[in-house]
Amino acid sequence: MHGNGALLIMKMIVGLGNIGKEYDQTRHNTGFMVIDQFAKEHDVSNFKNQSEAMVGDFRHNGEKILLVKPSTYMNDSGRAVRPLMDYYDIDMEDLIVAYDDMDMPVGKIRLRQKGSAGGHNGIKSLIAHLGTQAFNRLRLGIDHPDRKTVVDHVLSRFSKEQRIEFDQGLDQAVQILDEWIDDVDFNKLMSEHN
Repeated sequence: MHGNGALLIMKMIVGLGNIGKEYDQTRHNTGFMVIDQFAKEHDVSNFKNQSEAMVGDFRHNGEKILLVKPSTYMNDSGRAVRPLMDYYDIDMEDLIVAYDDMDMPVGKIRLRQKGSAGGHNGIKSLIAHLGTQAFNRLRLGIDHPDRKTVVDHVLSRFSKEQRIEFDQGLDQAVQILDEWIDDVDFNKLMSEHN
């Protein structure tokens, strides 16, 4: 129940990244870029600080859609997301998390409903705080480091050529999220987009 006693269905889209100018547009901020792009498409500019996150929202088909960018830094993402889920009473199936994946080519998208963190510290933190591995994920490829260390790689920016591929992936991510907020079943999304 939310405030006035009316039951309002909500969905929460979380994008993982690091706050701060120096991290802007870096590979590790893929999740933030998905949120920013999605917010732009839906004309959402009402982001405010809540529970160690930047939270924006809009109405869609009578539902409230929450857009969340944790401001805890990547490795502590769960610390921001859990209290928001509790506060807004979000069901696990109404959560989707967008983030970067080094094991896929730049711009490639993979949807998953559950699984381990696969070495991703943001997801590790979410699993720890949510107490489950079963939540919807939208992974966007950022490619493997060739000669750089993993840290240098994820904190670097895309080359011009890569950015074109990445932006195509971003557009696809936004399209998938649009279908998801239109209540297209996640299994159907997986079979169409994976």
